[in-house]
Amino acid sequence: MERVRQGTIATLGVALALFTLSEVNYQFLKPLSQLAVFAMLGLVLCFLNFPLFGKHERGSFYGILDWLLALGAIVCCSYLIVVVDASGRTSGAYTEADVVVAIIGVFLVLEATRRAVGWALPILAMVFLAYAFAGSWLPDWLFPHKGYDLSRVASQTFLRTEGVFGTALFVMFTYVFLFVLFGAFLEASGATGFIVNFAQRVFGRKSGGAAKVSVLGSGLMGSLSGSAVANAVTTGTFTIPMMRSNGFKPHIAGGITAAAASGGALVPPVMGAGAYMMLEIVEPAVTFVEIARAALIPALLYYFSLLLIVHFYARAFGAGVEAKTTEETNHRSLSQILFSVECLTFFGALFVLIFLLLMGKSPKLAVSYSLGFILGLILVKSCAAADWKYRIVSLGLIPVLWLSVKGGWSLFGKTISWAHAGIFTMIALLLIGMMHRTWRPTVVTALIKTSKNGIALVAAAACVGIIIGVVTLTGVGTAFPNEIVPLAERSLFLALTAIMVCSIVLGMGLPSAVCYLLMATLIGPVLKDLGIPVLAAHLFIFYFGMMSMVTPPVALAAYASASIAGSGIMKTGLASFRFALVGFTLPFMFVYRPELLLMAGVDGPLYVTDVIMAVAAAIVGIIALAAGIAGYLFAPLRWGKRSMVLVGAALALFPDIEFQFAGISPFDLAGLIILSTVAYLSWRESQRPLPEASPA
Repeated sequence: MERVRQGTIATLGVALALFTLSEVNYQFLKPLSQLAVFAMLGLVLCFLNFPLFGKHERGSFYGILDWLLALGAIVCCSYLIVVVDASGRTSGAYTEADVVVAIIGVFLVLEATRRAVGWALPILAMVFLAYAFAGSWLPDWLFPHKGYDLSRVASQTFLRTEGVFGTALFVMFTYVFLFVLFGAFLEASGATGFIVNFAQRVFGRKSGGAAKVSVLGSGLMGSLSGSAVANAVTTGTFTIPMMRSNGFKPHIAGGITAAAASGGALVPPVMGAGAYMMLEIVEPAVTFVEIARAALIPALLYYFSLLLIVHFYARAFGAGVEAKTTEETNHRSLSQILFSVECLTFFGALFVLIFLLLMGKSPKLAVSYSLGFILGLILVKSCAAADWKYRIVSLGLIPVLWLSVKGGWSLFGKTISWAHAGIFTMIALLLIGMMHRTWRPTVVTALIKTSKNGIALVAAAACVGIIIGVVTLTGVGTAFPNEIVPLAERSLFLALTAIMVCSIVLGMGLPSAVCYLLMATLIGPVLKDLGIPVLAAHLFIFYFGMMSMVTPPVALAAYASASIAGSGIMKTGLASFRFALVGFTLPFMFVYRPELLLMAGVDGPLYVTDVIMAVAAAIVGIIALAAGIAGYLFAPLRWGKRSMVLVGAALALFPDIEFQFAGISPFDLAGLIILSTVAYLSWRESQRPLPEASPA
């Protein structure tokens, strides 16, 4: 039975990856049928990968129940394709059989999400379902409505495109899953090893070198993966043992890794596919260039703050002054690392992605061609598990397949463009690679890993669809934002604080991408009424969705790091929260100072001097905050000086657009004076000769 299960998981994993790659780029099915197949494969994989109650024997009753639930997912999604979508039924024309299937389907989505993500999101979805039923009994402060019966709620959440098979699953299918596939093949190409080796060579012998390796590695890797948990596990496996061996306490090593991993999706150009979700959600529409440009400076400031904190911490506690590097890195110079095939794969794939996006190609086509670039380099990579004859033949097949597909001009009655001919060529190469015994492990492993990494995203997106369906049905999606508009009229800061709390609370236990989708759905209608740029408001939500990964008590990235570091969960969570504090101030800073997003303020056009002043104020605040958190500047800071720099940080980071004179804020100036004073006193203290040690 176990062999059958593993074989089924491998087969369906490969099928899910190949189906998504081909169907996203060249549509053969109707939109509803597309998402039904995508959800069906994801749910079946979820039930087969995650047992009902932790670990149990697969041949037991519970193991059989997993198969029955997987079969139920197949039946419900197939019914949707064969019966509902094929007949083109509209709302109000559903039969009793349709409603029964919808009820079962909603239950299966909730159970799959519980297994893959945990209880937080299913409980939230059940609260919304209860709200849909009990609308007429609710008090005024809970946004009452007329209430709906079971058949209406079930059909809304499962049979229509406003529910499970709505925006959340569509974005996951169209954008996010392709980037998960992209990251899996990038890791298979050896690019992950390049990131760690590069970071080790840059910071390996510097103060706090091991921690700085973690920060830089997580920043590079996290932009591609987009998952804080996956990022923490991938880079933490290398960097946490390095930090522990160089004097960092286990919970500190885990906290640094979690904080660095959580910021990865904030780094353009990929942003863990967050930028491409904004392309679909933000209204009025924005371009990829606008999103990447706006996200650049805040991302750099976030990682600059992390590097400063770990540097000050290492100096304060004497940790990691002589960081060890791996044996492979010791025998390779920086130039050898930079001119390696792995480096070419990493930066070449990013270049292809950015170039195609700047040329106006769709994100799904750009990431698909970036994936093809990685695949081509794997073929010629000397350490790949394939002989040279096979590599040469495979590379020769690329133009042959491309021209042959294009020469046919149509496939299943659809005209083939040059771009889509390349996509089908890449899929053909993947199939050829799966049939070749020496290259098969690389391809199949990457495809299966993609599906396993995507299971939680598929289940969570489907569950968020239930919430969105209820929001659309009951009208709470407009009632809730209408309460924030008057609050914003009285105080923008209070409105932003309310949105921050909602983002963090709803984001606890959720993948960051799913948290953003949920918040954009609930708060999206009101964002354009806050009097700030809409893109800035969406980035505000996105940032706090990421910060929920390091916010106790449910800090998933910190939990993952703690398991590797062997430290306490809450202790690691609090450490990660402390290191990521700048991430909680940056969204407020760029809302009040849109120059940090390279956007013009409300008073006129954007000037270079405005950007410089905004960045300078942010840097002053970040240096002061980092010194206050670590308790070190040029020398250890006692509590008096430590309190002073924290006050200076608060002044420099304070949103003070109303009190600026000639572009200079008195609060920023006060923060600079306090930081300069403490820095001078700390430097003077560092110059004093150390007392001679008394004999033992």
